This record gives sequence, structure tokens and C-alpha cells, in this order.
Amino acid sequence: MQNITLKVEGMSCNHCVNAVEGAVGKLGASAKVNLAGKSVAVEYDETKVSAAAIKEAIEDQGYDVVGE
Repeated sequence: MQNITLKVEGMSCNHCVNAVEGAVGKLGASAKVNLAGKSVAVEYDETKVSAAAIKEAIEDQGYDVVGE
């Protein structure tokens, strides 16, 4: 399993948490949003999903992934 922490702009409420964690979960990964830190900690199986796909899933929800 791989772990990454992404810096994500635009998250401000529980809806944001649910949207991001849900989108990442659909890929088979586990995400934990930290609103105060503007970050998302993700645990994923690199043989099943890529970091790029995770970033894309978050961006598809309307948030900006600005770094790791």
C-alpha cells in the first residue's frame, strides 16, 4: 500500500469532505480529509489505482490539487 498526502484548495465544509472521500473511495482507495490543513491523506494500492487517477478524481469534484 502507498500513502500520499495531497494539498487541496477549495474544501471548506462537510460536503467537501464527503465529496472528496467518496470520489477517492470509488477508486478503491481510502481518503481522510483535513479541512484545517487543506490536505487529503490517501492510502491506495498502486497496482490498482495511480496517484494521477486519485488527483483527477478530486479535481473532478471541483477542487484544485496543488501539490503533495
